Order: sequence, then structure tokens, then C-alpha cells
Amino acid sequence: MNITNKTVLITGANRGIGKALVDEALRRGARKVYAGMRSPVQHSDKRVTPLTLDVTSASQIEGAVKNVESLDILINNAGFLDLRNDLSDRAGIERHLAVNFFGTYGVTQAFLPLLARSPGAIVNVLSLAALASVPFNPAYSISKAAALSLTQLLRALWAGRGLGVHAVFAGPVDTNMARSLDIPKASPESVARAIFDGVEKGEEDIFPDPMSETIAEGWRSGVTKALERQFAAFVPQRAAGA
Repeated sequence: MNITNKTVLITGANRGIGKALVDEALRRGARKVYAGMRSPVQHSDKRVTPLTLDVTSASQIEGAVKNVESLDILINNAGFLDLRNDLSDRAGIERHLAVNFFGTYGVTQAFLPLLARSPGAIVNVLSLAALASVPFNPAYSISKAAALSLTQLLRALWAGRGLGVHAVFAGPVDTNMARSLDIPKASPESVARAIFDGVEKGEEDIFPDPMSETIAEGWRSGVTKALERQFAAFVPQRAAGA
């Protein structure tokens, strides 16, 4: 997958990683970039088309689909993080799921017909918290783990039809969401570059920063990844017996 001349849609494109992804897609020669955000702003590059897109709104997702003629790459980047929650806070868990899981699910389902025509790629920006829960932020961890399961299912179900599905396991990134965390963070720009590098190399799982890179080899060769592949093998068997 080469980004040159491709049409890309990025959710949560107003700041942080999303904004950096828009700029990186342009730098790599994307033909058109749809920048999805709750409050659209104009971009200086005419290749960018702002879209009103709150990923928790079914009507806005439907409206966005009507305004996108074709699509090669969907990047589900919109995310929500609120550190003020604990495991007893059901409402907090539901808020995180609404954006990080159901938002990703809703946008993906809506754009699958366009992506299937390309055939294109889906890139879900997850987190290391999808692989191991972060005790001080259970709601975020739960929502990202759910999004990882969705990503693996999409990969298994669509791989045979030419649609690539990528998971991005980001560590701490220097954005507004992680401002209160007093730990080393990667820049949004470096993470955006690494994400597109991974997509262009065809990497299923992308580890885009120094912290995440330390576990990349172990994850790719580990038992969990092996089990994912084993379960994915059930898809053609089920289809053949249908």
C-alpha cells in the first residue's frame, strides 16, 4: 500500500496524532485527505476536505459517507481519554466505549463498501493499553481492548478479499489527551510517520514509538499472535461449509 495518489479519511483530525496524520499523508503524496472532526476547520492545502464527523453520531457518520466519493485508507484515530474514572464507574466506561469502540465500529461499518471497492486498508489507532490493562485507567483500557478484538475480527473476515487491517499500538504520545502524564512521550509527528511506514510495509501490527517498539518482536512471535492466526483460519472453513 503506497500512500501516493490514495484517498485517505482520518477521524479525530483536528489535533494531536490526527492532525499529524493529515500532514504526513499530504507529504507522502495523497491525492485527497478527508479530515473528520467535530468542528471542521479549513486546511491550507486544497487536497484536504474537512468533514463534520462526531464518531458517536450515527447521523454524522451517514452524512460523511454521502460526502466521500471513493476511499482507499480509513484511519480510525478519534479517541477519548479521561483519567478520572475507576472500575466502579460504569458511566465512565460507557463514555470510553462510545468513542474508542463503538465509534471505530460505526465508522468502519459505514465505509466498508467504499473500501472494498478499492481494495483499501483500515488503520485502527489503538494503544499499548489494548494489550495490557493500565490499572489507573480501566475505562480506557477496556475500550481499547474491545477495539483490538474488533480489529482482529475485521482482519480475519476481510483478509481474503484484499482489505488490509492494521492495528497501531501506540505508547505515550505528546498530545492534549496525555498532557497530565509525567512520562517520556513520542511526538505526534514521529508517530504519524511510523504509522504510514507500517501501512506501506504491510505490517498488520504497528508499534510507532520507542516504548511500543520494545515489545514489537515479542508480540509478533508470541502465543497471542499465533492464536489469532489459528482462529482466523476458521473463516475459510466456515465459508466453505456454509
